[in-house]
Amino acid sequence: MASIKVAVTVDSDTLKRVDSLVARNVYPNRSQAFQAALAEKLARLDRTRLATECAKLEPSAEQALADEGLDRERDAWPEY
Repeated sequence: MASIKVAVTVDSDTLKRVDSLVARNVYPNRSQAFQAALAEKLARLDRTRLATECAKLEPSAEQALADEGLDRERDAWPEY
């Protein structure tokens, strides 16, 4: 994938920590360290999105919808 250069402002403590990772060969350079951190954060946000959306649901309303659907299905099946 093509990379696009952007300018980012970070505090000096964060930059020191990133430089430490580069010095210990955890990452080959600052750019890759920042790319990895950003990708990890975005992935974490994607994983928590479902929980966030589920928290907006009202359990009693969802249960009522589920029960309504079950009643319809039960009535639609022929008796054996």
